[in-house]
Amino acid sequence: MYNNTEPTVVIVPGLRDHVADHWQTLLADRLDRVRTVPPLERDKLSLTARVAALDTVVAEVDGPVVLVAHSAGVLITAHWAQQSTRPILGALLATPADLERPLPEGYPTMDDLTQGGWLPIPRRRLPFRSIVAASSNDPLAEQRRVAGIAEMWGSRFVDLGEVGHLNPAAGFGDWPKADEFLHELIESASRTTA
Repeated sequence: MYNNTEPTVVIVPGLRDHVADHWQTLLADRLDRVRTVPPLERDKLSLTARVAALDTVVAEVDGPVVLVAHSAGVLITAHWAQQSTRPILGALLATPADLERPLPEGYPTMDDLTQGGWLPIPRRRLPFRSIVAASSNDPLAEQRRVAGIAEMWGSRFVDLGEVGHLNPAAGFGDWPKADEFLHELIESASRTTA
C-alpha cells in the first residue's frame, strides 16, 4: 500500500500554532520523518480550515502516519478522523482542551468556538489506536471529562499528574514522555501488522 515503511509523524498544533520552545516543536526537531500542520493565515478559528490543513499534510505523506496533537489540535484530529478514510497507525493526543466549557480569559469564547464549528466535541470511537494524555490541573479541561471523552474515543487514558496545560506557560519545553508514547504507538502498530 505504501512505498515507505518508516512512519512519518504529523504534528497537529493547537490554536497557538507553532511555538519555538513547545514540546511538539522540540520533538519535531528530533525526528527524521516529520511534518507539521502549518499555521493558518486567515480563518484561524475555522475548524473546517484547520481540518482541511491537516488533511492536506496527511495526503502529502507517502507511507504510514502517526499523529501527535496537543490542546485544540486533539480536537482537530478527532474531527478529521470522523471524515477521513486514510489509515493512521496511531495518535498521541496530549492535554485536549475542553471546548464545550468556557475557557480562561485570553482564549476564544464559546460564541467564537460555536461560530468556528468546533462544537460539539466528537464522541465516536477513533478509527486508530490512540493515547490521551491528560493533566490533573489543566486550566483548559477537567481531567474527569477528558477521561470520559478518551473512553468514548477508545483511547488509552494516561494521567500525567499536575502538568498544567503541558505547554511553556506551565513550565514545559521538552517533554521526553512524548518520545515514549510515540515509540509505544509505533511498536504496537508494527506488532499488529506483523
